[in-house]
Amino acid sequence: MVAFDMNKKNARLLTMGLAILLISGLAVVFILTYKHQQSESDVIRIACIGDSLTQSSGYPYELWKLLGSNAPYTVGNHSYTPNDQNNTLTDSTQYAVGNFGAGSTTVLLNTETPYMNNSMFKNVLQFQPNIIIIMLGTNDAQPNLKQYNTSFVDDYIKMVSAFQDLASKPKIWVVLPPPIFSNQSGKLDPEYFASTIIPGIKQVAKETNLPIIDVYSALANYPNYFPDGEHPNSAAAKLIANEAYITITSQ
Repeated sequence: MVAFDMNKKNARLLTMGLAILLISGLAVVFILTYKHQQSESDVIRIACIGDSLTQSSGYPYELWKLLGSNAPYTVGNHSYTPNDQNNTLTDSTQYAVGNFGAGSTTVLLNTETPYMNNSMFKNVLQFQPNIIIIMLGTNDAQPNLKQYNTSFVDDYIKMVSAFQDLASKPKIWVVLPPPIFSNQSGKLDPEYFASTIIPGIKQVAKETNLPIIDVYSALANYPNYFPDGEHPNSAAAKLIANEAYITITSQ
């Protein structure tokens, strides 16, 4: 009889122990899930959109470092692990930066390489950014595209509208790209860029009520930062990133 009572007691203790373990396990899962969801919601996703000046200059990566490099860095649809050693911010805000630059792309839709027809455009939509920085227009200064100039503002606004329709409801900045200092490639017209494309981007900003990041003025006195007269080197990339950083963190 004593042995039977002991067995019942042990069984009850075992049952209680298993119940406690189960409840504890569920609690841990709940806490981890909650923290994951909370951390996901704390991440601000920034999409850097542009042509080769964005794709190859490294400015999105420099911006990511300035913002703390404490959330993934994305190039197209590939993400890289954050490096806390580069964390320069003291608050808990996390910024995931994506480089969605696509070389040779244009704002104009009536060309062989419009940005909206590039796979990077689809990657941006899937990224669901909270902030979008658009630095396009340099390749629209090709002499053979002048005939389509009247469509530049409307095509730019069409792209902006597509981003504004995203579920993430991103804040959008349009960038005045760096000057074209020379025409070594023979493909771009510096005067046309300055007299037509830059005013066109300003008109887009005015019509869409979007703020401007003026990289054009910031780099106007640094022609030596553009070895081929068109593409920024690493020093220019840091200046571009700094202009974007100041704009984003001052909001």
